[in-house]
Amino acid sequence: MLALHRVEFAWAAPSVLRFADFEVAQGASALLVGPSGSGKSTLLALVAGLLTPHAGRVVVAGTDITTLPRGARDAWRGATLGFVPQRLHLSASLGVAENLALPYIAAGLAIDQARIAALLGRLGLAPLAQRRPHELSVGQAQRVALARALLRRPRVLLVDEPTANLDPAMTDAVITLLTETAHEDGATLVVATHDARVRARLPGARVLALEATP
Repeated sequence: MLALHRVEFAWAAPSVLRFADFEVAQGASALLVGPSGSGKSTLLALVAGLLTPHAGRVVVAGTDITTLPRGARDAWRGATLGFVPQRLHLSASLGVAENLALPYIAAGLAIDQARIAALLGRLGLAPLAQRRPHELSVGQAQRVALARALLRRPRVLLVDEPTANLDPAMTDAVITLLTETAHEDGATLVVATHDARVRARLPGARVLALEATP
């Protein structure tokens, strides 16, 4: 589940982002919508524990992450969240399959090659398994980042503009994968988007509409 309580964050004074109280049940879906500058990406980073709010509480999967020390927050994130940011942060020196092995290595876990292969197949990436990030299109790299986020069957899946660089056919495939995987794993799905196609495919999602800060 996800709950926001009087959350505020400021990149620089005097502009302050204030987010409405908002709750999403475990296994449900939510959409963050609003114009550029309204704080969609910032809110996802707050939910992921990458940023700390200046006021308020952020409760994710039963944990108030605002109370966790940084080291504990990193461990919690790896075990609980799947996160696909707009900046994908793939390792330039590694191939696609090797990039997908990194979350297991970072957590000290055995690499689940079957899970990696299954996600590569579902996202149409199997033929690209040995390519490095510079050999991928923007859309292909985005799908690799999505596969990486799904590897450990997260309880909460955060996705920032997942269809921004995809054609209609791949957009449909990615939305289907997101919704099916979240349903299979009982995960809460939170998507920040400008794309009306995403909203149309998630008609039952709770919507948090954000407004640009003056």
